Amino acid sequence: MYSRKEKWMKLQDLKHAGLKKWIDEVAALTKPEAIVIADGSDAQYQQLVDEMVASGLATPLNPEKKPGSIAFFSDPSDVARVENRTYIAAASKEAAGPTNNWIDPTELKKTMTGLYDGCMKGRTLYVIPFSMGPVGSNIAKIGVELTDSAYVVTNMMIMTRVGEKVLDVLGSDGEYVQCLHSVGKPLADGESDEGKWPCAPIEQKYISHFPESREIWSYGSGYGGNALLGKKCLALRIASVLAKDEGWLAEHMLILKITNPEGEAKYVAAAFPSACGKTNLAMLVPTIPGWKVETIGDDIAWMKFGADGRLYAINPEAGFFGVAPGTSLDSNPNAMYSLEKNSIFTNCALTEDNDVWWEGIGYDAPSKLTDWKGNEWVQDKGNKEQAPASHPNARFTAPASQCPSIAPEWEDPKGVPIDAILFGGRRPHTVPLVHQARDWNHGVFLGSIVGSEITAAALDLKAGTIRRDPFAMLPFCGYHMGEYFEHWINLGKTHDQSKMPKIFYVNWFRKTDDGKWLWPGFGENSRVLKWVFEACAGTAKTQDTAIGIMPTADAIDRPEGVSEDDMAELLCLDRDGWLKEVADIRENHYPKFGDKLPKELADMLDIMENNLKAVDASASCGSCC
Repeated sequence: MYSRKEKWMKLQDLKHAGLKKWIDEVAALTKPEAIVIADGSDAQYQQLVDEMVASGLATPLNPEKKPGSIAFFSDPSDVARVENRTYIAAASKEAAGPTNNWIDPTELKKTMTGLYDGCMKGRTLYVIPFSMGPVGSNIAKIGVELTDSAYVVTNMMIMTRVGEKVLDVLGSDGEYVQCLHSVGKPLADGESDEGKWPCAPIEQKYISHFPESREIWSYGSGYGGNALLGKKCLALRIASVLAKDEGWLAEHMLILKITNPEGEAKYVAAAFPSACGKTNLAMLVPTIPGWKVETIGDDIAWMKFGADGRLYAINPEAGFFGVAPGTSLDSNPNAMYSLEKNSIFTNCALTEDNDVWWEGIGYDAPSKLTDWKGNEWVQDKGNKEQAPASHPNARFTAPASQCPSIAPEWEDPKGVPIDAILFGGRRPHTVPLVHQARDWNHGVFLGSIVGSEITAAALDLKAGTIRRDPFAMLPFCGYHMGEYFEHWINLGKTHDQSKMPKIFYVNWFRKTDDGKWLWPGFGENSRVLKWVFEACAGTAKTQDTAIGIMPTADAIDRPEGVSEDDMAELLCLDRDGWLKEVADIRENHYPKFGDKLPKELADMLDIMENNLKAVDASASCGSCC
């Protein structure tokens, strides 16, 4: 079996004997009709696009409005990550930890091997050699994904560095992560995928990670992180295990560069749970004159210690896989400019002239649309029950190089030195606009208690319930979360803390008792970043409080519309609210991790509780005694 195009690289040209052997084994099992090696070239990308358009799977978009772009519509059962079908198949259930789904790896491989048997019949097996991070960087890692989906290949060509340059670095015996994927549902004789998004029923979907052998097996889904195996699967679940074993960090974090009017720059990494403005912050347009924010990455940060003792980060991705609904020129202009061309849109609505539209794009739907399910759709603003035209998890895949705010050093193989790490969540009450950890262990404590308040309507839980998502890593950590906390603690023990990033907790989502926003967010968050910058430089106005270091009342420039009283409320120490927070952490959150919870974190919780009890209960705000 060879490439369909003689000019593409052939299997026998591969230098890596182990890789060739694995491909042969997979081909013998899955029985494809052809094998194609992805070389990362524009010509091959276009060939795959043309084939998908010809088959009816992809729709070319208006070349005047979205040049070089295509749209896809998935099967309605295949629209997002399937966390309940995502497994950490570690050698033992304890190694996977209480927050991951576990299946015995031997049994899981037996089940999945049965599903893979003949699953690529009538399809092409694509070999995707890819680098997570700049090719050749000492922080980067190489993966090879075998897939039967051209949609996956084209997305991976945008999201990662693909092709022969990766194979050159891999050489004849280099290490790589094996990533096996199939959309599933083998084709019957004479059947084809033309015009259909192939996927298996939910009970046959498996997104499986084998941390000891560094393997990823995915079956039955063609969508997003289930199928683009460089994304969450390698970049976080497998990489987090590699990071623990090798002494670095693989984190669900954006990376940005902020520069003051004097030209001094600092680099910030930030971790937030979903729906907390992560991409918006990564591409923020500052409202403070003279300040500049540039994008290194919007989702993943890999961080290793340099020879100078500082923590250096790369963005291991080469593109953005962003949620489309809610993205507009008002909320995130840089994202909108990034996706103007050469992009892939999944489950967005189509206009009559073949442009894309989604809810929250910033303007009304133009005339009739074709919704993400292929039905005619006309906007009816008076009907609050109207189904959305775009799926709420509709996506765009766009090259990071097209982002107007991309930093010149975003592909520096050495990475950028991280000055600050931010944690945050959606908290209408209690948590102030910003506070800083006193030291590394205190910062790890802040990361370990991250959470967002949810409503009964959203998740069928009691209103005001905190959904904890420590480090925004709960769905993505490839091993026991208690050991993950311990890994962070140990880095503070084995490295010079004076050179480590300072750690902060931010909250853009404070509300008044009657539900009004206290802080405008978006570009105004640059005012908080300015204080973080100053705290890193040692020039910030600060006060010590029971929960950590906070800005003084006049430390942060107030945006228009935020009164002195609002600012006081945003920076207030809510003693009683924090004592309730302590109780929730002690009773409901930390017990999940059992005896794997580091003693340092339990001690930090005790210290905070004692500090809070020492605050005058009659004061609305107070400092630690």
